Amino acid sequence: MSNTQFPKDFLWGGAIAANQSEGAHLAGGKGLTTVDMIPYGQNRMPIKLGQVDKVTQNVDEFYPSHTAIDFYHRYKEDIALLAEMGFKVFRVSIAWSRIFPNGDELEPNQAGIDFYRNVFRECHKYGIEPLVTLCHFDVPMHLVNEYGSWRNRKMISFFSNYAKTCLTQYKGLVKYWLTFNEINILLASPFSGAGLLFQEGENHDQVKYQAAHHQLVASALVTKMAHKIDAQNQVGCMLAGGNFYPYSCKPEDVLKALEKDRENLFFIDVQSRGYYPSYTKKVFAQKGIQLETNQEDFEILKNTVDFISFSYYASRCASADMNSSNTSAANVVKSIKNPHLPASDWGWVIDPIGLRITMNTLYDRYQKPLFLVENGLGAKDELDENGNINDDYRIDYLRQHIIAMHDAMQDGVPLMGYTPWGCIDLVAASTGEMSKRYGFIYVDRDDLGNGSLKRIPKKSFHWYKKVIESNGSVLG
Repeated sequence: MSNTQFPKDFLWGGAIAANQSEGAHLAGGKGLTTVDMIPYGQNRMPIKLGQVDKVTQNVDEFYPSHTAIDFYHRYKEDIALLAEMGFKVFRVSIAWSRIFPNGDELEPNQAGIDFYRNVFRECHKYGIEPLVTLCHFDVPMHLVNEYGSWRNRKMISFFSNYAKTCLTQYKGLVKYWLTFNEINILLASPFSGAGLLFQEGENHDQVKYQAAHHQLVASALVTKMAHKIDAQNQVGCMLAGGNFYPYSCKPEDVLKALEKDRENLFFIDVQSRGYYPSYTKKVFAQKGIQLETNQEDFEILKNTVDFISFSYYASRCASADMNSSNTSAANVVKSIKNPHLPASDWGWVIDPIGLRITMNTLYDRYQKPLFLVENGLGAKDELDENGNINDDYRIDYLRQHIIAMHDAMQDGVPLMGYTPWGCIDLVAASTGEMSKRYGFIYVDRDDLGNGSLKRIPKKSFHWYKKVIESNGSVLG
């Protein structure tokens, strides 16, 4: 498909996160983090959603993050495979508790500093630019237990100290930074998104939006800091993207879709524009929210991001009649099933045109460059009799989305790059499963942690290599 040539400086690559890939959860002085407390199985979702008032580890349960795919010990092997595909960028995250095991120390853990420096140097050995997320769904548990996590204003200074350490230590090695991964997810999944637990009788919305305010101020402070430390730094925000479609053309459904989109875009409105949007006044009044702020907060928020990064897996559907019985449990962001779209094995609708719509919406709204930092198909992969994985379904999904991505660029939307999610199979954030695979590289590990951890390139590995070699013009 020669009509899909991309700009010569387009950043092709892939994405993983520390909490889903590194394992070695206490190695090198690392402290416990929120995801280390989230088990596989029936208790996973209540903890992720903050539906318990205290989180402890249970010896009878399996915690996938503790071993994950052992990227901590195998990063050289893994980065070499990514280089073989021709990656130009590799999105990773830093585990806060590797750098500051408790989160509130004044001095960092040298072993953690050294680990990530080695990872970034290994990337540069192959000409791969790291794209680094500072907080990807992992808050040090000490900060949860001692301070209540992001509900507490002290988190701003803790995070700023952590970020300053990373920005200083990795100056010259990293120039693309993201502050918070899928920042809007804290509304739907408060513990996994922001380390939030609730006490009986609390106004959950008050706690969540107060935490959001603290994160937004922290993000703006870090953005300012990053530009001061190194003028080459580019800082982005990160949205769990996907527009809400009205379920019907009924005006009430259209209004509901608008409201649901605003709920997600609120965070990016602040990070990109530098102020709270006018619609929040009514929303906060309806939800009984009274934010505790400092006057200087609103000056700090004026330090806006350089680009908008986002994930896109699926579009969503909204109706004025949405309720718990007619919305899908497939994702923490609730949606009515769209009858016009097919779905993955996990119930996520497949909607390439929705990516084009989302990209146009974001650029129309913000006029800042976009970066698609997560996209992919979670599917069950099986080895054939020759030990190969013929994942044509994944190739088809990615091909359709790359075409839609190119169509949006033809519409006039600037896109910096594309990093499909879970380029190496990893632990699924939603379910804790390994069987929900996204990668170009198969990892021999099952849902209960059994397996050799051997890496096996899939058919999609060789396909994506050709996509990158041709700069997107060969998608067959």
